[in-house]
Amino acid sequence: MLITDLYPESTYVLKVGLNQSQDIDVWEYAKKNDYIIVSKDADFSEIGLFRGFPPKVVWIRKGNCSTNEIENILRRDYRLVEELQKNDDAGVLLLY
Repeated sequence: MLITDLYPESTYVLKVGLNQSQDIDVWEYAKKNDYIIVSKDADFSEIGLFRGFPPKVVWIRKGNCSTNEIENILRRDYRLVEELQKNDDAGVLLLY
């Protein structure tokens, strides 16, 4: 994983066997294991509207982009992700 220097506890759905799972299963896994979900998909923020948070969601709103571009966004906005994690009143962070 390219960002483990900043996010050492991070993982991805393939690694934990959830790559073919429904979004709600990923949501429940993240909640149980105290993860923040990072996604380019609106589905997770929508689930949060109905189920509440945690888990919190970082929603990448860049359109078609490479894994490298996503890595750069997460590096650039590391402080914002940290703030999301600490803020009990926030559930979703939009990054562009």
